[in-house]
Amino acid sequence: MLDTVPSDLTQLGQPTVWPQSPAEARLERVPAPAPGKHYVVRFAAPEFTSLCPLTSQPDFAHLVIDYIPSQWLVESKSLKLFLGSFRNHGAFHEACTMQIAERLMELLTPVWFRIGAYWYPRGGIPIDVFWQSGAPPDGAWVPEQGVPGYRGRG
Repeated sequence: MLDTVPSDLTQLGQPTVWPQSPAEARLERVPAPAPGKHYVVRFAAPEFTSLCPLTSQPDFAHLVIDYIPSQWLVESKSLKLFLGSFRNHGAFHEACTMQIAERLMELLTPVWFRIGAYWYPRGGIPIDVFWQSGAPPDGAWVPEQGVPGYRGRG
């Protein structure tokens, strides 16, 4: 448990209205407990949902977000609300993935960041989107994301 909870957190520990768009969602951060140490923080969101910008049909993905903190950690409730705000948001897979990466990079200024977005097929073709901020620091243990490529029913 944190010795002190940052006073600027507005969502943790209280009922929160679901944001209707990623622009409306408020990402929050808390101090990292071990600045200067290269440890990996991982969030997996196996039921991420957004909308196709042309048809408004739902798109689904399994997201894996890895980062090595510098001074900040993303507060997990705010991340859940942010990711959930994409349920009403129309954007192509690549745009959703990069919008998430850019917002987290801006909030956290991490030592290293990586996102893997494993999108389920629409029209018979899965589209996976990957981005990282650069090579991880020497000596950092970065496990594989562990999400297999789509293989269909066979």
